[in-house]
Amino acid sequence: MSDALLQVRNLTKHFPIRRGVFGRVQGQVRAVDGVSFEIRRGEVLGLVGESGCGKTTTGRCILRLIEPTSGSVQFEGREVTAMGRRELRALRRDMQIVFQDPYSSLNPRLTVGSMIGEALSIHDIVHGAAARARVAELLTLVGLSPDHASRYPHEFSGGQRQRIGVARALAVGPKLIVADEPVSALDVSIQAQIINLLRDLQKRLGLTYLFVAHDLSVVEHISDRVAVMYLGRIVELAGSEALYRLPLHPYTQSLLSAIPMPDPARRRKRIVLAGDVPSPAHPPSGCPFHPRCFMARPECAERVPLLREVRPGQWSACHFAEELASAPAAGAAPASR
Repeated sequence: MSDALLQVRNLTKHFPIRRGVFGRVQGQVRAVDGVSFEIRRGEVLGLVGESGCGKTTTGRCILRLIEPTSGSVQFEGREVTAMGRRELRALRRDMQIVFQDPYSSLNPRLTVGSMIGEALSIHDIVHGAAARARVAELLTLVGLSPDHASRYPHEFSGGQRQRIGVARALAVGPKLIVADEPVSALDVSIQAQIINLLRDLQKRLGLTYLFVAHDLSVVEHISDRVAVMYLGRIVELAGSEALYRLPLHPYTQSLLSAIPMPDPARRRKRIVLAGDVPSPAHPPSGCPFHPRCFMARPECAERVPLLREVRPGQWSACHFAEELASAPAAGAAPASR
């Protein structure tokens, strides 16, 4: 993909399990286990899955807020994992993050203007009166007043704090923003406002997003493509429209079936999964989803399915994805009265 801004290849992050007096390594938690994808310039890629599937760890490994165990992360053709401290610091201008918790991610001892201006100072972008003017411009851009620059985080609502987080990320003029569940801690009405803000900024500034979320209904409104993660692996990757119309992995089908219908007179045919998510410290053999899958067959426990292109632009890691592709009625758990 020639116009890819970010290329991730076989990204892996294993956390050691240490026990005993001497802290000997007794095992590994496979938080991210061989993830690969690309993001085009100006694109929004949604990364979704249940809590604990490795979404946040993937985003932080890309930014090297967490050091990956192995794999390749290339940003504009430069290998991020091989960068030294000075080169990585320069890269921070191009790659920023919006955190999940809009309060704990802000320094309670600094004013909003100081927090946003700090990024401008660290990267030696502007100083003094020019910096204050830039802070006012950023606050206006995210729907706040320039007068808010003199206030502290505790004086704002959750939605306003997240707008401040967005302004701080935009301060250095990034090309890529990792939005790590930016609306999950907010009320539903406020979620829509932040989603609309992010979408407007993306179009206005030509931004590229990796949008991490656990709610497929949220991702639908902002993403161009969607990657579905389960137990540290991507199990489906497709254009947003194609994925919501005809998912080609049983896990994606189950997630879509859980989305509430806006019309109370209509109900979805729910796909209720058996059991709990397996531990990433002891993943099952074969397909990681097979212990909970309603389509599981004996070979699912024996062979790991490869992520492959089943339909143009739609990739699935299911042994029977072709079977799902030929049976539209079995797709997205259609609504029924």
